Amino acid sequence: MIRLYHFPLSPFCRKVRLTLAEKKLEVELVEERYWEPSPDFLRRNPAGKVPVLRIENKVFSESQAICEFIEESYPAPQLMPRDPAARFEVRRLCAWFDDKFHSEVTSKLLYERVHKKVMGQGYPDSKNVKHGASRIKYHIDYLGWLLDQRRWLAGNEMTLADFTAAAHLSSLDYISDVDWNRSATVKDWYAKIKSRPSFRPLLADQVPGFPPPAHYADLDF
Repeated sequence: MIRLYHFPLSPFCRKVRLTLAEKKLEVELVEERYWEPSPDFLRRNPAGKVPVLRIENKVFSESQAICEFIEESYPAPQLMPRDPAARFEVRRLCAWFDDKFHSEVTSKLLYERVHKKVMGQGYPDSKNVKHGASRIKYHIDYLGWLLDQRRWLAGNEMTLADFTAAAHLSSLDYISDVDWNRSATVKDWYAKIKSRPSFRPLLADQVPGFPPPAHYADLDF
């Protein structure tokens, strides 16, 4: 049995959910209020963060490590290339989104607009929101530049890099913070990812008090 402790709008959890779904692995989702960690949850991950994956009696944490464990344990379909240089590019882009994009955009928009309210931490910081809204333009332009040279983000095959980027963008799209008109190339790429069966559970997510926009679950925007 596979169980994932997650929060619906966490891009790190969404990244793991997409990987599991793409591998067609059945998983039990357990929503975790990680900002109010229970003793049981802290035993699973002393860092007090989601996602946490449990497979039988083994527990795994940290989204990139979890995804690569899944890839090595369930190699089909392949989400990491065999060539070392190509694998490096996938990992570089995963780190780009989980580190740089998260720091400059996700934490400034999603966390300010949604997580603060859910966690009871007050109102959004307008300076952070303004900074995130400015920086996302740079990142979309970078995605467009990559996709002008490649079929997918890290090369000519879909990889974990695409799911990592889509996990962050889908979380922001839930609150209408992605300007899809900025790049037709990026919009077309996201439409391809969004149309995959593995993406459907994400499009069905609902966070109380934050209904998604009409286009969120529309495969044609």
